[in-house]
Amino acid sequence: MTRTLYLISCAAPPARRLTTPIRAAQRDGWDVCLILTPSAYRWATEDPAGNIGELRELTGHPVRYEYKLPSQPDALPDPDALLVAPLTSNTLNKWAAGISDTLALGLITEGIGLGLPIVALPHWNDAQGKHPAVTRSVTELRAAGVSVLLDNGHGEGGFVPHRPRHGNLDTYPWETALRALPAPRAPRE
Repeated sequence: MTRTLYLISCAAPPARRLTTPIRAAQRDGWDVCLILTPSAYRWATEDPAGNIGELRELTGHPVRYEYKLPSQPDALPDPDALLVAPLTSNTLNKWAAGISDTLALGLITEGIGLGLPIVALPHWNDAQGKHPAVTRSVTELRAAGVSVLLDNGHGEGGFVPHRPRHGNLDTYPWETALRALPAPRAPRE
C-alpha cells in the first residue's frame, strides 16, 4: 500500500516551487496530497506565476485549502505523515497556540493529537525569527513531537533565516525535510 504524505504549505516564497518536493516525495514512494493555506492558494490561483493546474495534475488529487462541508465526502486519503513546508511564523504561532481557523491549521493541530509523524520546515527572515513568540512556539511544537527543522546558525540543520528581503529560493532545504520524514509505518488496514 502506498504511503500518503500531506504537504501543507504556507504563503512564503518556496511555495512557488512546490513541484520540487512533490516530485522528490513521489520518487521516494509517497502519494502526495497538497493542502495550502488560503493565502498560498491565492498565490497558486490568482498570481500570473500561479500553477494550481500543474499541482493538481502532478499529485492526482484536488488541492485543498478550505474545510469541506459536513455533507461532502473526504476528497483525500488519510495521511501517514505531514510535511509542513514552507512554514511561516504566522502559521507557526497559531499552530503552537492550538488555533485551527484554516484547513491547514486544523490538519496540523489534529496531527499532533493523532500521533502522526510531522516535519516542519520554516521560512522566515531573521527579524521575524527574533520575535519571542517564535522561539516559544518552536519549543512548544518540538515538545509535542514535531520535528521543526530550524538552524539558527548553530549547525542544527534545516532552514537558516535570512536578512529581510534577502532570501534565496535555491537554498531552501527541501531535501533535508524529505530526509527527516520517518520510515513508513505499517500500511493501514
